[in-house]
Amino acid sequence: MKLHPLRFLVSAFMAFGFVAAAHSQNSLPVNAAASVNGTIISNDTVEQAIQVALSQGQKDSPELRKVVLGKMIEISLLSQQADKDGLANSDRANSQLALIRQNYLADLELTTFMSNNPVSDADVQAEYNREIASLGSQGMIVEYKVSDIAVATEADAQAALARIKKGESFDKVAKSVSLASNKVQGGAVGWVQAGQTLPQIASVLVTLSKGQVSPTPIQMPQGWYLVKLEDKKSSKPPSFDQAKAAIRNGLIQKKQFEFLSQLRQGASIVVR
Repeated sequence: MKLHPLRFLVSAFMAFGFVAAAHSQNSLPVNAAASVNGTIISNDTVEQAIQVALSQGQKDSPELRKVVLGKMIEISLLSQQADKDGLANSDRANSQLALIRQNYLADLELTTFMSNNPVSDADVQAEYNREIASLGSQGMIVEYKVSDIAVATEADAQAALARIKKGESFDKVAKSVSLASNKVQGGAVGWVQAGQTLPQIASVLVTLSKGQVSPTPIQMPQGWYLVKLEDKKSSKPPSFDQAKAAIRNGLIQKKQFEFLSQLRQGASIVVR
């Protein structure tokens, strides 16, 4: 069985509170899966780590559970040794732990926000009805096959655009400079509808011809983007049951975008 290396579990452990208080090595609490030099690994933490593995395509089995617990024991041993070696208070450790904490809290805040502001079934149905009505008399959906490049600054975006205008392929530039995870696919996003993208992207996308790149960088809360329209097609709209999952995801992204925009408006942000 192939599993991710140790790092496959590290973020989950940071999130779930991997280690508990030291305990007698001669006995284990009821909810303990193991003890490593007196440090408890709880059954709950093992189960949460199992869920991480399942979400990454693993199949639940006694072998998987044994491997996951073994990895947790190894990480506990390594972290204890790091403490003994004085690494826990190093600048490198402190900066990385601060980053892990920040990322976890950011995810927790978004999760909490969506729990308090859920997308309801009625919201999804209303959006589906709105999208169907917007198709007009022909009742056809226009889909766009899109690639994008995401960079941190307008200057970086202009530099990437200049390379494309000089003849470099979009996918080559994307692989070279994009900060998005799809850079390894040359920036390929796939087929989307204009309504499934954020307004800044949609307003540009509908103006592009096949093969055209956005003439200027597009500013987004998380950076600057270039988009390329790879292809375009029309099709009959899906049924509500076929579309509801995509519509729900789009509404969730919209809510999160509006929340982040609100936070930005109320913040003092200085960028060098």
